[in-house]
Amino acid sequence: MTQQAEPGARSGVGNIWIVPACVFATVLVFDQLTKIWAVRRLGPAEGQHVIYLIGDWFRLTFLKNTGVAFGLFQDMPQVFTVTSLVITAGALYFYRYHLPTESRWVQVTIGLIAGGAIGNVIDRIRLGYVIDFVSIGWWPIFNVADSAISVGVSMLAGYLLLTDVDKPRVTARNDVNYDEPLLRDLLSQKPTDEH
Repeated sequence: MTQQAEPGARSGVGNIWIVPACVFATVLVFDQLTKIWAVRRLGPAEGQHVIYLIGDWFRLTFLKNTGVAFGLFQDMPQVFTVTSLVITAGALYFYRYHLPTESRWVQVTIGLIAGGAIGNVIDRIRLGYVIDFVSIGWWPIFNVADSAISVGVSMLAGYLLLTDVDKPRVTARNDVNYDEPLLRDLLSQKPTDEH
């Protein structure tokens, strides 16, 4: 007789990391390749070349960012390198122990957040600044890593707001008669702390 896994049980530790790892690698590679392109095509000096995509509203221009995402808090790269690593480690811990790791949505969000954070950390360690090059309207100039972090955090926040992750998942069965008086009484009882 084979045992069935309980609802919500984790199906192997390795499986919960496959999707986040693939998203992480994709974001990291795309981020680094676009930054290499930006330096070659738009740099190496800031503002040296500008590509106008939609008038002055959407353009590509090279910027050395020594702060955090979107050019905030300049000239503190070492602080933000450590902070980014701590936040990434915290996000991975939170994912592993406090989020529904079987959710593909959550898996993708963690990959986006970690990939974006490490993409910018690589720049800070290697160059002492982060390469930003996308300028849209009044928004501060950003890069692919910043976008991945923003999208990942927004997706995760939306998931947490719309889903009650603390509530146990109950799958309704078609063969259960919920109108049965005994079953109704059992389901309506509050659990006690007595053993």
